[in-house]
This record gives sequence, C-alpha cells and structure tokens, in this order.
Amino acid sequence: MESQNYKNHRKFYAPHHFIFLPLLLILEGIGIYKIFNDEQNQLLWILFSVIIFLIFYLAIMVRQHYALGLQNRMVRLEFKQRYFEIFNLRSDEAEAKLTFSQIAALRFAYDDEFKIILEKALKENISGDEIKKSITKWKADRHRI
Repeated sequence: MESQNYKNHRKFYAPHHFIFLPLLLILEGIGIYKIFNDEQNQLLWILFSVIIFLIFYLAIMVRQHYALGLQNRMVRLEFKQRYFEIFNLRSDEAEAKLTFSQIAALRFAYDDEFKIILEKALKENISGDEIKKSITKWKADRHRI
C-alpha cells in the first residue's frame, strides 16, 4: 500500500464520486441538450433538467453534511484524547485557540512532531494547510471519508 502524504491524503467513494454523480451530470447534459433540440417537448425537458439538478444537489449536500459533521466531531474528540495523553492536561484552552482546520491537520503528525507543530500553531496561528505541509513524517489517516 502506498505511503500516505499531503499529495495523496484525500479519499473518494467510487460509487458516489465516479458512478452516481457522473451519471447525474450526463442526464443533466442530455436534458439541457433536449431543451434546445426538442421544441415539441421543451417544457418536459426543462422539468426533467430541474429535477435532475435538484437530485444532484441534494446527493452532494446530504452526503457531505452528515458524513463530515460526524467525522468533524470525531476529529475533535481524537484531538482532546491525544492532547490529554501527551500533556496530561485538558485541551480546552488550546482547542479554543485553534480552528477546526488546524485541529484536523494536526492528526497527520506523530506525537513528537505534534507537540512542536501544535506550539507553532498556537503561537503563529499557521493555517491547517501550512500545518500539513510542515509535517515531515506523515501519520496516515485512511478512515476519513
């Protein structure tokens, strides 16, 4: 299995990203094409295109909303647990100063680097993307969707 790093850490769900959504885009394209080339049924094709667009929009938004909302809560809990294990302190003060993007990025760092980068994030307020780029030894997260 390939080693995870900044360039390859994003994950796709094949049935959703490569089958369902492209199929909806193709249907939408057909609907729009038919609107301009089938004047006899133009209103029907407009309705078809609007319905396909709404299904496409809902498919993206609902999937993302539920999955990411739950995962964001898990990432925060993991941060709290990890902070407590490393420093033997509650993370409330540090967590209040960090954005979710920073907290999420810190999960890719091993404990020794976590301490250093966390301190830098708290002092210099570096972005989550900058945190990810500064990690030298990447700790893979293959469970995030």
